[in-house]
Amino acid sequence: MSFYNYIFGPKLYMEYKGVPEPQRKMYEPGAVEKFGEQILSTLSVVWSVSYYTSPLIFTFLYRRGYFVADSIPTLAKFTTSVGLIVIISLFMRGVGRRQSKAYTNMVNALMQAKTNKSSEPLRRFDIDFSAWPVDFDVKAAAGDLKKPTNTVGRREGLSIATIPCEFIAYLAINTFGLSMIYPGSVKILQKFMRPMLIAGRAKLIEDDNGIRYKVKTIDSNEIDTLFVDNRSDNVGNGKTLVICSEGNAGFYEVGIMGTPIALKYSVLGWNHPGFAGSTGSPHPEQDKNAIDAVVRFANNQLGFAIEDIILYGWSIGGFSTLWAASIYPEVKGVILDATFDDVLYLATPRMPQSLGGIVRVAIRKHCNLNNAELAMKYNGPIMMIRRTEDEIIAEDNRIDTNRGNYLTMGVLRYRYPNLFTASQLSRTKGLLSKPLETYSYTVAEEKLCMSRLITYASDEGKAFPMLIGADYNDEVRNQMALFLLRKHLRDYNSTHCTQLPGEFFNIPWDIPIEHGFVFT
Repeated sequence: MSFYNYIFGPKLYMEYKGVPEPQRKMYEPGAVEKFGEQILSTLSVVWSVSYYTSPLIFTFLYRRGYFVADSIPTLAKFTTSVGLIVIISLFMRGVGRRQSKAYTNMVNALMQAKTNKSSEPLRRFDIDFSAWPVDFDVKAAAGDLKKPTNTVGRREGLSIATIPCEFIAYLAINTFGLSMIYPGSVKILQKFMRPMLIAGRAKLIEDDNGIRYKVKTIDSNEIDTLFVDNRSDNVGNGKTLVICSEGNAGFYEVGIMGTPIALKYSVLGWNHPGFAGSTGSPHPEQDKNAIDAVVRFANNQLGFAIEDIILYGWSIGGFSTLWAASIYPEVKGVILDATFDDVLYLATPRMPQSLGGIVRVAIRKHCNLNNAELAMKYNGPIMMIRRTEDEIIAEDNRIDTNRGNYLTMGVLRYRYPNLFTASQLSRTKGLLSKPLETYSYTVAEEKLCMSRLITYASDEGKAFPMLIGADYNDEVRNQMALFLLRKHLRDYNSTHCTQLPGEFFNIPWDIPIEHGFVFT
């Protein structure tokens, strides 16, 4: 085995040994490896800072006269010294790793994985995911890639007068803007969270028998995923796969997978591009390609039919979920937890009013997370969960300002336009200003509402928009509107980031008919 593999091999974080959670320990490098690694880490930080401040550094050196011929020997001595320090540090790291039994075992497993083109030998180890072999490549998968004919968002014409605004918006979204929308992509935050992510991953792998996979997208990003297979469980939920899409600072290691796992569903978690082990950045197009690749992986390699998949999204993960639902309309259902209608209405109040025009251009042209529009492209079963104490997508924790209200009303208005006319929408907005448990209907009313829907769908088909209710009076419309609101929305008395209890995780409601069932 080459010494090169020890010098430039991936970081080893943990070796799984099947021990209980309190006894698990991260990989502890020896003194020699640790010393060499610390020097290299310090130099890496210095290099990063120097890179971003290079204009200032070059200006300083130029003014001090370091770019003249007489200063070349000094610069040469400095760079040579740094080079020697790097070489010695790399050698020390290699020697230290060579002396470690755990690292040697990992290197052997890595060589075997590369030879066999399979990650199976590496499953005992938690390593830097960049060294992990690709388990599924969309480009190599059979079948045509999903190519939606419609895109979300409106493209406004470009004129000379708007060029400065367009340019500033582009710079903003590609420098700090995307990081503000997706703070989980910030490397400093990821470094701070690394111990928690490693511990969370270990729990999923050792306690829940999770398997880690690398999925390669159509744009060559590598997506970090983890699969928990409960198909052999006798409870029955394991035949259904729940694909979990996390929030803007969420990671599958410490995210929403826990709820469906506890209910014995099969579960597939993934990290957005640029999050933890996933490469790329969370631009909407890259995120769309990522969730598309994850669904194709679940179908082609894990063996789940699209009809047996539930798409579950929390917060900004609702965008990924709805995008997948729009191109895979046959899915079993969609669950949206603490999700908003349009990111523009969240971004605008958080920025100075004078920058409103730039914010709008930046969002609409470069990061148009418009869930309300996407929801209209999916006609299957859908359930929304609203956090009544939400502090992220509501203003001052006020339930009447929760952006989930507008998403819910948008879905219902599109699907049942004759039941949600202006009068019913106004009434529904009032109902949503309080917790839904305040309102109820009798068993007889529920049966009557269900009967109307079943009769109409059996005669006319269950295609949306469903035109039922054109001849109803306001009293009947109000009754039907409340019934449909309660079937599509549930309240959870909690803040934005609390883990969802299992009692709130149910297969979304659908009109129960056997004939005339058509998705369009």
